[in-house]
Amino acid sequence: VQLVESGGGLVPPGGSLRLSCAASGFTFSSSVVSWYRQAPGKERELVARIRGAGSGISNYADFVKGRFTISRDNAKNTVDLQMNSLKSEDTAVYYCYVPLWDSWGQGTQVTVSS
Repeated sequence: VQLVESGGGLVPPGGSLRLSCAASGFTFSSSVVSWYRQAPGKERELVARIRGAGSGISNYADFVKGRFTISRDNAKNTVDLQMNSLKSEDTAVYYCYVPLWDSWGQGTQVTVSS
């Protein structure tokens, strides 16, 4: 199982970023995929997750509802996280996670700062 995140960077408050998680080594289309984040000095926390098997049902942490959108492309084996209206408190390393395999990506840094 391999998960590779991309798309992080530095963005001013109110800006947008789109993260992508490229997956390989397992049956992607039927798997739940999650995005987590970890800020300095804080525990890792769930940001959003999306179900597989064609449902596409997604769940979000309260602190990102209305600002972030998770989506998947089963043809490309990718899960994206569109992040809008970013705040300084969104600064963290963002990780892709597949619970079925307890597998994490290496993370991508998101920094929201003017």
